[in-house]
Amino acid sequence: MLCKEKGWSQTELAKKLNTSVSVISRYERDEMTPSIEAAKKLADLLNSTVGYLLGETEESNIFKDPDMLRRFNDIKSFAENEKEQILFTLDAMIHEIKNRRTYAVK
Repeated sequence: MLCKEKGWSQTELAKKLNTSVSVISRYERDEMTPSIEAAKKLADLLNSTVGYLLGETEESNIFKDPDMLRRFNDIKSFAENEKEQILFTLDAMIHEIKNRRTYAVK
């Protein structure tokens, strides 16, 4: 899908990854899993993340935003109770915004 967005064929992608078209085809059919290095290179080429390629997230570049990534790294370094407080507050704010959108007069 990301290849199509870039207008790349399997042949073009295979050349960029220095592999064969049959390997790319096997990746796409879930018959073969790329190595970690190949997955990283593929994610970089497609301006995405390994998590997206592995189906862990629906967003192709959610962790490409340096400001968001910096915030997540900051939170990760906090004590467990501090993380819980931040995430509780963040969840409440997200819930509030979703509610506003749901019930907004259109």
